[in-house]
Amino acid sequence: MSRILHLSDLHFGRDDPELAEPLLETVHSLAPELVVISGDFTQRARVAQFARARAFVDRIPRPVLAVPGNHDTPLDNVPVRALNPWGRYRTAFGEDLEPTWSDQAVAVAGLNTVNRFSWQRGRLSQRRVARACRALENAGERVRIAVMHHPLQHGPEVKKRLMRGAREALRAFDACGVDIILSGHLHRTVVGPVQAAPGLLFVQAGTGLSLRQRGEPNTFNVLDVSRKRVEISTWAATDHHFRPVEGMSFRRDEKGWVKEGD
Repeated sequence: MSRILHLSDLHFGRDDPELAEPLLETVHSLAPELVVISGDFTQRARVAQFARARAFVDRIPRPVLAVPGNHDTPLDNVPVRALNPWGRYRTAFGEDLEPTWSDQAVAVAGLNTVNRFSWQRGRLSQRRVARACRALENAGERVRIAVMHHPLQHGPEVKKRLMRGAREALRAFDACGVDIILSGHLHRTVVGPVQAAPGLLFVQAGTGLSLRQRGEPNTFNVLDVSRKRVEISTWAATDHHFRPVEGMSFRRDEKGWVKEGD
């Protein structure tokens, strides 16, 4: 099995600075093949906040695949958000807003779900979904993973509007053989098969460093993956140390992903 460590919503600028070092130490100790960061590196997309985020990523000793979040475009600078929304992000993390990565066991495609004209609510176009599916179409027996900031489904407790294009994207990802979808945005951990497409396993990460907690401590997820089985553990910060607090496993049968033990 291959190990992927999934971080999200670091929010440099409104982060707990005492957590950064313990988080980096834990990433080192877990030795993942890949670290995925699903957006919101910053709180207000300011140059100094991106500089801190870049310095943090530079200390991760593993390959990193990252996509932007809605907080990574300037909320309080409307002209910049309209005319050059990704300039600061690209300066910090490179030109590619939808990167891909693969090894012998895993193929990963990132998608940019940020809509600069509707700052909070995401948007996922059919063109972006088709591009991700093309990136994964020759993956063979590798695990196919799509990464984005905004989730493709909401629980009943979520008051925010679902991302535009989410339902269509779910159908397309199911049809093109995606196995796992990683997202963030809501600062809460959610794991389970997608309700409308049980062949897709949905993994939503909480916030790694932000002070804006929503009913749970700072967390991240670790996935040990194969095509037929996935083990997921959630690690949470307690007294400025990250420890595993919950684990679950899923196996794939002819109907989709099934939680082991149910």
